Amino acid sequence: MPRSKGMVVGFWIVTALFCLQIGFTAYAELRLPQVAEAFTHLGFPAYFRLELSWAKLLGVVLLLAPVPARLKEWAYAGFAINLGGGHRRALGALVLFLAPPAGHAGERLTAR
Repeated sequence: MPRSKGMVVGFWIVTALFCLQIGFTAYAELRLPQVAEAFTHLGFPAYFRLELSWAKLLGVVLLLAPVPARLKEWAYAGFAINLGGGHRRALGALVLFLAPPAGHAGERLTAR
């Protein structure tokens, strides 16, 4: 099935916006001290922040460059793991933050 010009343009717009977002997060992880503190707060070692940033930049290059489809698939897989895993870690930190107040409220509701 031939691709319409609108689909191709839409694909590249979405890809460019995604790459800008990932590129900015990689830059922030490399250069901004508050992001480094957030990584430490979430329990990640300092070296992981650098490895993750460079992997993101490599993935952005692979998505934008004319490389074999297999390399682009691996870049998308890496981004999916990154975004899914980071969400899970941040959600776990949020649950730990909210659990004590929720526990105290439950104790008050069940206490006689």
